[in-house]
Amino acid sequence: MRAIVIREPGGEDVLQLGDVPSPALGPADVRIRVRTTAVNRADLLQRMGFYPPPPGASEILGLECAGVVAEVGRDVRGIAVGTRVMALLPGGGYAGEAVVHHGSVLAVPDGMTDEEAGAFMEVFLTAYSNLFMPGLGAIRDGESALVHGGGGGVGTAAIALLVEAKLRVFVTAGSDEKCRACEKLGAAAGINYKTEDFVARVKALTDGQGVGVVLDHLGATYLPRNLSALAAGGRLVEIGLMGGAKSEINLAELLTRRLAVIGSTLRSRPVDEKARIVAGLRERFGAALTAGRLKPVVDRVLPLADAATAHRLMQENAHFGKIVLRVAEA
Repeated sequence: MRAIVIREPGGEDVLQLGDVPSPALGPADVRIRVRTTAVNRADLLQRMGFYPPPPGASEILGLECAGVVAEVGRDVRGIAVGTRVMALLPGGGYAGEAVVHHGSVLAVPDGMTDEEAGAFMEVFLTAYSNLFMPGLGAIRDGESALVHGGGGGVGTAAIALLVEAKLRVFVTAGSDEKCRACEKLGAAAGINYKTEDFVARVKALTDGQGVGVVLDHLGATYLPRNLSALAAGGRLVEIGLMGGAKSEINLAELLTRRLAVIGSTLRSRPVDEKARIVAGLRERFGAALTAGRLKPVVDRVLPLADAATAHRLMQENAHFGKIVLRVAEA
């Protein structure tokens, strides 16, 4: 099958189109004939050699895909060959076929394009799990959230979910244009982190209280300010370390204001945990998904052979929403 292969870690140019064997199908797995996949920050890190796949996962890049079920394992029930599906993957999306545990698969709703479906799973499940699930953000009625990187895939998905849940969401972005685009999606305020103090702005927007949840991918550089932006009892959920991994923390602030700092990743979770996240999203937001109210923002679609260009665009932050790769035509 066709796939993007990496002979050695490096820059965008190490991404080359080649031929690799089709993945083996396990008894609880589904084989998907991939039509589309999407680029995520983790792909860039893996390409450079900094984020290896979990043990047993495909070495091929790609944390999500959409396509058609070509084969199911002997223990799989309720998923028929020929069904359009979208899937959360531990790896393997930049390829003609992907194999994944059936619990990580959702049927594509009518009205959703292949491009939208290929860009849905990673960011919506990341946003859902970290903002809504117990033990993580667990946002409550009446609370608000601050989401950094509002113009990215996770940011735009978070806006959609919080708006659907009738909760206020504030976002940061790197330009006034992206801030206004986030507001058009439903964000209560877009804050340009290059020109504004996001803590002061959040405090002003919440009458001095702060937000219940901060969803952050920067890590160290934002840690003190993120804590300051939280209301008493607030939760900071860290999902990335683009701004560094080490920082000092004032534990007294955590104690006196009852704050929590929570680390979270999705890729390395066991298949049963991923299945619970998929089921939780379906239970809470399935009606909105079916009705077409939850869709990823697709910035552009490129052919799989142009994966290097897609990575370059993401590295330059020259996108709003998701960059999709078309693997095969319908």
